[in-house]
Amino acid sequence: MVADSLRWTTRDLEVMPDDGGWKRHEIVDGELYVTRAPHLHHQRAVGKIHRALDQWSDQTQRGQPFVAPGVIFTRHDAVIPDLVWVSQERLAVGLDEAGHLTVAPELVVEILSPGTANEQRDKEIKLKLYSRHGVQDYWIVDWRLQTVEVYRRRDVQLHHTSTLLSGDTLTTSLLPGFSVPVAQIFQ
Repeated sequence: MVADSLRWTTRDLEVMPDDGGWKRHEIVDGELYVTRAPHLHHQRAVGKIHRALDQWSDQTQRGQPFVAPGVIFTRHDAVIPDLVWVSQERLAVGLDEAGHLTVAPELVVEILSPGTANEQRDKEIKLKLYSRHGVQDYWIVDWRLQTVEVYRRRDVQLHHTSTLLSGDTLTTSLLPGFSVPVAQIFQ
């Protein structure tokens, strides 16, 4: 464990110079992660999933999806997931004055960016973070392989339950009646 004075905090993020939105700065367990703006196909997949979640949410009024929100779990854990879905109940109590979520979204979606470090961050580091803080469903989308890895909470941890391919349909018990063909995400 790094000494507390050497760990990055949300306060450090607040004073970073503005780079015009070309980079994302996230901290997990006090470690700083900087990534560049995502690939166009990455953003397309985010948009397709957001549209499906938004349509379901409009019909049910149970919650809302958000693209790239700030999520502050603790002063040493602040991330910008590609997409989240949050229930109305959590949304009512989980926003700070700057508009960041301070509660775990029920659903988090990360779209993989190319590179071993990016894959490790989403498949290992963020998986552990989301598991620790109570995320119910975690979807890791790979636009290059056109797959969706689904993790669901069982007991106190997120567990891999399936890897969906282009012929499959993405559903979740978290959002009854929600479904989207995996192939549609990558059209």
